[in-house]
Amino acid sequence: MAGSAGGRRARLRQATLEEIHGAVRTLLVEQGPAAVTINAVARQVGMSGPALYHYYASHDALVGAVTAGFFRELTAAMEQARDAHADAPAGNRILAACRAMRAWAIAHPAEFGWIFASPISAANRQSGSPRQQAGQRFEQVLLDLTVEQWRTRPFPVPDPAGLPASLREQLAAYSASIDGRLPPGAAHVFLTCWIRLYGLLCMEVLHQLDFAYTDLEPVFEECLRDLADALGLDGVPARPGVSGPGRVRSRE
Repeated sequence: MAGSAGGRRARLRQATLEEIHGAVRTLLVEQGPAAVTINAVARQVGMSGPALYHYYASHDALVGAVTAGFFRELTAAMEQARDAHADAPAGNRILAACRAMRAWAIAHPAEFGWIFASPISAANRQSGSPRQQAGQRFEQVLLDLTVEQWRTRPFPVPDPAGLPASLREQLAAYSASIDGRLPPGAAHVFLTCWIRLYGLLCMEVLHQLDFAYTDLEPVFEECLRDLADALGLDGVPARPGVSGPGRVRSRE
């Protein structure tokens, strides 16, 4: 009986957590991030503010848990797109995952902005926090594919001697943090591609380019062509009349 009661309590708690997360999402989408307060969320689910603290110790903890959930949704969409091309070369799967990321961002602009355009508290930057763990899994999607591409078809990398010392040190530290799966030069190319992709998506989702564009899909596809050139991918035609900058090919 004790085990049965414990299981029932766990199910009720999980149902309440899901209701809380749904309330956060509703407030975020309908009213914006400033509306997501402990008291507002509590009202949405029919409990008092103090009662909500039985589920989350702080507003930071609530934000971190909900953000982790959004990360998991986005990651699942990218993994599904990747796995739909399971027998294709890594390049095809990279492009499919990138397109899935954009599709999710456009369909969920408030959630995308919450993940990528909001300050991250110190608590949610800590190793082992729900947000940090979910963010790492998200990072792994494109990182794993880029590592596969590097191992099967090494792409051009910059000459390390031409990089500022501070950048070389940071790239070496990042390379070590991923167990050397990408050497510093290859990590630089990977991170540069990610920054380009992320920056364009943020500009699109946050309507920062509305002054010039009504349809950013062609711009996004042009971005993918540039990324394909940088990573040596097949499957995206090169822009006519444009040649890439010279790079030093190296396996370091």
